[in-house]
Amino acid sequence: MKVTDSKLQGVKIIEPMVFGDERGYFMESWQHNRYKELGIKETFVQSNVSKSAKGVLRGLHFQNPNPQGKLVYVLSGEVYDVAVDIRVGSPTFGQHEGIILSEKNHKQFYVPEGFAHGFCVLSETATFAYMCTNYYSPKDEASLLWNDEALGIDWPLDSPSLSEKDSKALKLNDFDVDKLPQFVK
Repeated sequence: MKVTDSKLQGVKIIEPMVFGDERGYFMESWQHNRYKELGIKETFVQSNVSKSAKGVLRGLHFQNPNPQGKLVYVLSGEVYDVAVDIRVGSPTFGQHEGIILSEKNHKQFYVPEGFAHGFCVLSETATFAYMCTNYYSPKDEASLLWNDEALGIDWPLDSPSLSEKDSKALKLNDFDVDKLPQFVK
């Protein structure tokens, strides 16, 4: 297994070992002790799967309080996945990391608590899986505007299909800093 640390503290790109032949493949998508050795010590309490059509953009979502860390990967198709550091006081506040996740590259993206997360679908459809460190809490959920110029995210599409909630999301500078997660050294 290969792990690459992102420029954002705690964000990791994971390339699991994949064993395959003409019949298909096998991949261990999670194993507590192995991932703990990689620095992912959190306990995952919820697992989710979503399927979306080409051009759909979901995010950028976060919860505060009751933040969720996420281990994300694609079961079928291809997405562009993004994490944004929204921890007030962080040296990388407002910066992002983006990565292509696909059924072909089998990469995983670990997005710790305190980050906004989103993805857009590049293939005809994509089935997206993610494990969360906390339960979904609608009252704590918020959306950061996907195309906030201050973030400088170079999304690979211009006119995504958005939910009503995501189309009404706020820019990072429009959030009350008390509503954002705080950076802890």
